[in-house]
Amino acid sequence: MPVAPDPSEIYNRAVEEGDRRLEQSTLELVSTGFIAGFTVVFGIVALGIVEGLVGPHNADLAKIAGALAFGPGVVFLVVGRAELFNENFFDPVARAIEESGSWMLRPLVRLWIVTLVFNLVGGALMVLIFSVDGALPSEAGHAFRTAAEEIVHRGAPAEFADSFAGGVLVTLLSFLLSAVNGVGSRITLSYLVGFLLALGPFDHVVVTGLHVLFGVLFGAEVGVSAVAVTIAVVTVGNLAGGLGLVTLTHVAQARGARESGG
Repeated sequence: MPVAPDPSEIYNRAVEEGDRRLEQSTLELVSTGFIAGFTVVFGIVALGIVEGLVGPHNADLAKIAGALAFGPGVVFLVVGRAELFNENFFDPVARAIEESGSWMLRPLVRLWIVTLVFNLVGGALMVLIFSVDGALPSEAGHAFRTAAEEIVHRGAPAEFADSFAGGVLVTLLSFLLSAVNGVGSRITLSYLVGFLLALGPFDHVVVTGLHVLFGVLFGAEVGVSAVAVTIAVVTVGNLAGGLGLVTLTHVAQARGARESGG
């Protein structure tokens, strides 16, 4: 049976992956960010369809079924090596910390801003396509409207807590992917994280933003200012959870293991 890598080995793998991500050309970064955006929409669509069909019969079961349906969207991202905001926190930061005399702030900011922007652009395009009249079952439209109204009216404290957890979960996926070998393990991990992300629901700025956009296009009664506040709060929460908790604590763990010779 394969032995699980120790924290130092996981960290070294993350540094190599982080170097690859930071060294992407602008065209490659824009493309992979755009691809991630429209890819994750398939998970959101599956969630909406399943919740819409199951919800009238059993609302609690609909949440579980919808989360199960969303999982493959994250699998597509991971297997296809697309660039998703928040999932690209741990590896690049680990690489930046290893750069002597520099935290590589400019490459990191470039990576995250370009990724976030084109995740949303690519996703919004796919949302517009799916929102064409008759493209999705009417039940999905109802589910999207309900979800959008629940999300934007949740309140900033709850929104921050959910997005903090979402940031932790998605960044943890990045760490765990450096700890496994083989496509099968990557599929399993990514599916489980996708399921938990949707089940919470734990907010991720791209997924949440596109989910709300679906609701708006299907007639949800939400204002532009409420959507803007939601996106801002979720972004801050993702950063706090993904960078502040997961990334920094795992970097400290790996460096401590290195110093102790573990």
